[in-house]
Amino acid sequence: MRMVGHSQGLFALAAASLAIFILAYGGSAPEVQLLPAWVAWRLWVYGSTVLVLAASVGLFFSRTAVWSALTIGGVQAIRASIYVPSIVSQPLSVGAWYGFVEALTTVTGAWILYGMLRRQSRPSEMTVDSERAVRAAQVLFGLCCVFYGASHFVYADYTANMVPGWLPSRLGFAYVTGLGHIAAGVGIVVGVLPRLAATLEATMMSLFGLLVWVPSFFTQPRPRWAMSPENQWSELLVTLVLAASAWVVADSLRQRSWGFAAHHRRLVDPDSPR
Repeated sequence: MRMVGHSQGLFALAAASLAIFILAYGGSAPEVQLLPAWVAWRLWVYGSTVLVLAASVGLFFSRTAVWSALTIGGVQAIRASIYVPSIVSQPLSVGAWYGFVEALTTVTGAWILYGMLRRQSRPSEMTVDSERAVRAAQVLFGLCCVFYGASHFVYADYTANMVPGWLPSRLGFAYVTGLGHIAAGVGIVVGVLPRLAATLEATMMSLFGLLVWVPSFFTQPRPRWAMSPENQWSELLVTLVLAASAWVVADSLRQRSWGFAAHHRRLVDPDSPR
């Protein structure tokens, strides 16, 4: 199979890993507590997770990759919608928005991956509308980054506690990384150095998993914010999925210049029908 990029494989592995974890610990999935009483949570959690796991495997095969990306995006969109009632009841609560934004971040990764795979498999069918759809997903991802940055300020003390002790000024580091998320998000949204912004955001998300969650497994006593081993694995795998989505966004901008070039190649074939 001709890969869109390393981001496709990383996204597939991340989604599959999280799916396997949920199958093992499905009862602790965040959306379980938010599902309406009439919904059989086991049917939803395990059914949707098996679907995501199958789609993750399907991303490695050319005949199923397009539909696999669409399937993962669809499931994550439904998961995002589960958080809407709590957002409506607490619209100003960052905590109420967090699960929604995490699911939406994965939706944007799957959405963009779907667009790139369709371009690769059926270039003659791509139109300027397809390019706009991918651009819309990039903008949504950028807004998610702005949210993550804002949460660093709202939960500054909590974030500072997660900063490795060997780094100087842990609270300052929490603020700096928050500004980094916001700057990257704004760059992607407005199109100022978007390739650099997306790449730095993907790198920062990856380093968060590497420098924060991985060491928490070996720290004794376990950090208070890490809670149970189950929670540690959940947070690490969610971070991996978010980082993989960020790398997909960066990959979708690989035809853009790293600098302030006036022109760039289009995501959609310029000879395709408009």
